[in-house]
Amino acid sequence: MKSLLNWLKTSSLGSILLLALVILVVFPLSMDIFRLNLVGKYLTYGFVAIGLVMLWGWSGTLSLGQGVFFGLGGYCMAMFLKLEASDPVTTKIQSTPGIPDFMDWNQITALPLFWKPFQSLPLTLIAVILVPTLLAFIISYAMFKRRVGGVYFAIITQAVALILTVLIIGQQGYTGGVNGMTDLKTVLGWDTRTDHAKLILYFVNAGLLLGCILLCKWVQTSKLGTLLLAMRDKEDRVRFSGYDVSMFKVFTFCLAAGISGIGGAMFALQVGFMSPSFVGIVPSIEMVIFAAVGGRMSLVGAVYGTLLVNAGKTYFSETAPDLWLFLMAALFIGVVMAFPNGLAGLYEEKIKPWAAKRRVDLAAEKARRKARDADDAKPVAAVPQSTTPTPPTPQMPNGMSNQQA
Repeated sequence: MKSLLNWLKTSSLGSILLLALVILVVFPLSMDIFRLNLVGKYLTYGFVAIGLVMLWGWSGTLSLGQGVFFGLGGYCMAMFLKLEASDPVTTKIQSTPGIPDFMDWNQITALPLFWKPFQSLPLTLIAVILVPTLLAFIISYAMFKRRVGGVYFAIITQAVALILTVLIIGQQGYTGGVNGMTDLKTVLGWDTRTDHAKLILYFVNAGLLLGCILLCKWVQTSKLGTLLLAMRDKEDRVRFSGYDVSMFKVFTFCLAAGISGIGGAMFALQVGFMSPSFVGIVPSIEMVIFAAVGGRMSLVGAVYGTLLVNAGKTYFSETAPDLWLFLMAALFIGVVMAFPNGLAGLYEEKIKPWAAKRRVDLAAEKARRKARDADDAKPVAAVPQSTTPTPPTPQMPNGMSNQQA
């Protein structure tokens, strides 16, 4: 058991197991289905946060448009769910049965060609990862091959988020416009609105999140992870060593995009709708805040940061609806100023050294107490009695003793 604990500490898997215990055991046992579904929604944002840890914390590239990939994954899943909800029987009152209602409202009489692959669930699941990854590859390859980085890359990703939002809203007949895609109820006839279905989707979501964390952890502990850190700190030195730095950045950006797409798909399944409000600049910046609060170098910390920020948003909006935006802003500013490395940095810099010192002090105190108890329990040695016989009193010649004389 001791060797197992030492291995967990050295491999940093102990924190992942603790997170798994919290989201797989503690939350389901302590929350009703409504709150648990709300936590499941928060965990979908955790996919974006761990992608940002890999992109921002490990490769040193900040993206302010990760909501684009979250939204694309969500829209891919929402298109499949919307087509299933738009069968000819359900939509028989429409002018053109068998197509989504917003298409009928915009006088579209046939299903567009790019919608047809989403009639298949396996193709949809592939598209959830492939579509965000493909867009990320196009953007990153064009930028990183020209050595565009830093603040310029962050601004470009913001511009992409704005462009995609405008495109989704403008193409109302194909995307649902500003209202998005609603009334997403079933997956292959399975009603996702029941309490049992919500519980299953929560565990599927949590399992996928833990799987993505393990995947990113494997990347971090590999030679690729070492090169990413070296590239972040000394990019020119890595380039002069013969490595193609731009392709490393492309890979990390695509990895973060694919993981974000999975989160968007799980969001659409659990919440039951998808809209352009999750694609734009504001949600993208909020997702960066999740990673910053949790710690941009820690995968597990990013998930805790996501849960903390969203729980605070829910609590403040319920208890102080007029002031919750100001309270959230104060929370962001306070955490970033007090703990620049996030919650994970607070643990590594403050709590962990204090706990180590505390263990040493307790061990020393225990040793002193044990030694003191051993001394108290040691028996006292008895003083030995003299066994030498008393010599006889010498006699005087006249018969008198020496004392009488």
